[in-house]
Amino acid sequence: MPSSATDDALTGTSGLDDVLGGGLQRARTFLLEGSPGTGKTTVALQFLVTGAAAGERCLYVTLSETEDELRATAKAHDWDLSGVDLYELIPPENLLDDDQQQSLLYSSDLELGETTKRIFEAFERTRPERVVIDSLSEIRLLAQSSLRYRRQILALKHYFAKSHATVLMLDDLTTDTNDKTVHSVAHGVIRLEELAPEYGAERRRLRIIKYRGRRFRGGYHDATIETGGLHVYPRLISSEHRTSFAREVVTTASAELNQLLGGGIERGSSVLVLGPAGTGKSSIALNFIQTAVTRGESAVMFVFDEEIGLLIQRALGLGVDLQAMIDDGKLVLQQVDAAELSPGQFSAKVRHSVEGYGARTVVIDSLNGYQAAMPGEQALVLHMHELLQYLNRQGATTFLTVAQQGLIGDMKTPVDLTYLADTVILLRYFEALGQVRRAISIAKKRTGPHENTIRELQIGGSGITLGAPLTKFQGVLRGVPTLHGASDLLDRDGA
Repeated sequence: MPSSATDDALTGTSGLDDVLGGGLQRARTFLLEGSPGTGKTTVALQFLVTGAAAGERCLYVTLSETEDELRATAKAHDWDLSGVDLYELIPPENLLDDDQQQSLLYSSDLELGETTKRIFEAFERTRPERVVIDSLSEIRLLAQSSLRYRRQILALKHYFAKSHATVLMLDDLTTDTNDKTVHSVAHGVIRLEELAPEYGAERRRLRIIKYRGRRFRGGYHDATIETGGLHVYPRLISSEHRTSFAREVVTTASAELNQLLGGGIERGSSVLVLGPAGTGKSSIALNFIQTAVTRGESAVMFVFDEEIGLLIQRALGLGVDLQAMIDDGKLVLQQVDAAELSPGQFSAKVRHSVEGYGARTVVIDSLNGYQAAMPGEQALVLHMHELLQYLNRQGATTFLTVAQQGLIGDMKTPVDLTYLADTVILLRYFEALGQVRRAISIAKKRTGPHENTIRELQIGGSGITLGAPLTKFQGVLRGVPTLHGASDLLDRDGA
């Protein structure tokens, strides 16, 4: 393992440097591959602009794009290419006259040796410390055989290695995608991919296929291309984020709810609020946000399913002034569009809310919306496992809401996360005395004892109110209970 990763050539993308374990090792040759449109040129220019800003000499050799196209790409990202030498092996249109035929350099017409010679000549003129060659598909076509292609790549590699240049070779995979010749030659291989879901924006991701002598962050990592270049969101590994904190009990303003919870919720634990639509899942989460802000802590709420303006207005009807909390800087309320946000981006937002903003209470409302951003149920479980473990180790108390399918009777959950949560609050509708009522119970609590009773839940202008245990009813959780003895339900005035 190398001991001087801090001396690596940084790529200009902190997320990619993190995935690489520091950056690109100097005086080595790397391969950046991906289908057209995945962002290879953006990464390459970002790599050179970063080097130029550090005072390094940089060279971009293009066999596929024109200099004008490269400058247009840089302009779109507000990059200054004044410190980057651009050398193109394709001619502008004004060289197509008879007087200029001798200098016409179509890469498809050049002999492979001539093309390599021109690359070396461009290198000798500038003696750069960072080099980009775009793209290898042109060289592969000129080589016409795998053996000749491999020999030319080896020649390029050894030549640049003697000059101690860090080289990034681009391959657009437009010819033989099964040709792994450069994989065995390159010191490291980075693969860029673009996925097109049935609905929503395209998703980008990258993976480090190999990196000799370096421990890198394996697996796929979500990425986006925005103004300023490629942004990479390293896969969250909760075991890397252990902290120490006091595991105190967090209480709410409701004495009955605290009693039902066995005193409250332990800090650094996760709470799953489960129930059909309209049973009060968000209202319970708002109650915990209000008590957290009252204690002087910061909170963040990620809203997938409800428009923020409507949520703020609805919360006012429950006696919770979210806007005042936002204005005081104690609450961050973020609308999340699952069709536009990748799981890695969402994890990055959650991390920033905890590490940057200092949130101690995190609410995700709801996991149904979050699931829409996932490629599958198993991926959701794995993402949530790491996210909850991370939040727990940061001392943040997390509240997740999940809307079950159905209203009364057997409930179906879109994905079972009950085993991940430390506490599970179960909400139900039930029919009693000609009215539809709500019930609340604690189905699970890892961190201590809790009340095993079922209580009626009412939601009104003063927030949530819990009644006495429903000891006279049987079958409340099934939705159609039977009454044994006098009713112990709350009346609608809360008596």
